[in-house]
Amino acid sequence: MENNSIPKDIIKIQKKLCCYEKGSRNYIKYTKILNKHLKKHAMKKRVLSNIKTIEAIKKIEKKSKSWYF
Repeated sequence: MENNSIPKDIIKIQKKLCCYEKGSRNYIKYTKILNKHLKKHAMKKRVLSNIKTIEAIKKIEKKSKSWYF
């Protein structure tokens, strides 16, 4: 996930999805499953990004405090 690659589970679901006819029961089922996985993946990336931002702000604050003293 560090290098912005697509997780294997999402690719596996996409491969299954392309085998089914559009509009079929299984196609609808796998599109719902794929949506869940994509949302989960996007949320993980967002959280990691926020954590990195917070860590960067803390480093900047430490540097600025040590600069004044």
